[in-house]
Amino acid sequence: MSPPGFDPSSLPYYDPEIDRRVAFITGGNSGIGWYTVLELFLHGYVVYIAGRSKNRVLKSIKEIRERAATIRESYTDEERETRFLGEVFFLEADLLNLKSVTAAVDTFKSVENYLNILVNNAGVMALPYAMTEDGFEIQMQTNYVAPFLLTTRLLSHLENTTHLFPPSDPPRIVYVSSIGHQFAFYYFNMNSTFNYFPNIIFTWFRYGLAKTAGIHFMKMLALRNPSVLCMSVHPGFVMNTNLFSYWTRLPIIGIMFWCFFQVFGYFFGVSVPDGANATVKCCLDPNLSLEKDNGKYYAVDGVESTPSKIASNMDYAARTWIWTVHSLSERNISIDC
Repeated sequence: MSPPGFDPSSLPYYDPEIDRRVAFITGGNSGIGWYTVLELFLHGYVVYIAGRSKNRVLKSIKEIRERAATIRESYTDEERETRFLGEVFFLEADLLNLKSVTAAVDTFKSVENYLNILVNNAGVMALPYAMTEDGFEIQMQTNYVAPFLLTTRLLSHLENTTHLFPPSDPPRIVYVSSIGHQFAFYYFNMNSTFNYFPNIIFTWFRYGLAKTAGIHFMKMLALRNPSVLCMSVHPGFVMNTNLFSYWTRLPIIGIMFWCFFQVFGYFFGVSVPDGANATVKCCLDPNLSLEKDNGKYYAVDGVESTPSKIASNMDYAARTWIWTVHSLSERNISIDC
């Protein structure tokens, strides 16, 4: 259930021909990302969906436009005069390849001069142990290192936005985290890969470490770049997204996991649209400000919450930042662009 008074339609709408606002989102072609894009599009934003598969993203864009057209049909005449659709575009980016990430940034910068909202939404969960071609554990790169690189490379465009829009409407970065960050119950060495048997247990440590690192990132950015509003969100237990596809496809045990997810989701889960509420609110709520909300963590439906002690520790956050910069530097990748 949404909190009393929270309704995406109550958030500001913009006319892209008068007040052109730009959003960039990873993984916006499915799950909560799809609904986040839909709301941004309905509120007049020009949205770039970064993804690996052009066909899948273009199919999602078609579906989003069709859903938005249906929603517009339900508007009153007065609402149609004040609510305008934005635009949606595909941008090729593969988070498993850091060269692809930097190429996507270069492509975006070639067509846009500023950026209002960046949503680091794409992620993977509880996968078998594997290393990427860049030399990072797959969950660490997808859930943290790639978003770190993408964000730092886009900071100049986010900061450009501060000169074009009112001070009360700062550019925003939203990192989609997870309650699963709690699996990092101790500040593990960032080089830890937990490549131990059984994977069914240690994969969650890898996931928790990556998601904790993402929260650290938002807290450090809030300190280093006080003109950009940085937030982490936990969307809730969204049980029917493709995050669980690996587990449910396993022979025999997959049926057990499927049954468990169905039962758990029935009692504790939230729908995909409700799961997107936290992200949408952090993207569009005009009541969020640099002074009181920068670096904060929000839970289901955008309700302010507190992450784990490990994720909240600023000394650990600084160590995570230093490790990331050094790790990228070892690969001849600079974040200062």
